[in-house]
Amino acid sequence: MTEAPAPVFDPKLFMDRVRTYGHGGALGISYVDHGPDWCTLSLPYDDRLVAGRDGVLASGPIVSLMDMATSLSLWVKLGRFRPQATLDLRIDYLRPARPGAAIVGRGECYGITRSVGFTRGIAHDGDPGDPVAHVSATFMFTDAG
Repeated sequence: MTEAPAPVFDPKLFMDRVRTYGHGGALGISYVDHGPDWCTLSLPYDDRLVAGRDGVLASGPIVSLMDMATSLSLWVKLGRFRPQATLDLRIDYLRPARPGAAIVGRGECYGITRSVGFTRGIAHDGDPGDPVAHVSATFMFTDAG
């Protein structure tokens, strides 16, 4: 008897399916890459998302990007989609994003319990060594498991 293969959550397929609707779709968030416990997404620059006259993206779209990147990292590590709610999402902004630059968000899942997932990540505008922000997020699963 052969064992069934382990489940695999495909974040690229997920993002391809949701890119035309929902919050992430409205912002233009797209898939970049992923590994066994991380996922990288991109938020394109858009004049409609600028907070002031200086051309810097508002913080709200970056929050959405990082919520999605950290969520996907959790599902990648689990190997499947599992309904969840964001319990806590903390973003520490280190500097404004460069005007006209896309924002890249990388989320990493570093722990999962029966009911909570723990993630962290960074947002940058071209150089991961010079991040725009650091993020820490926890998610509560909303199903029985």
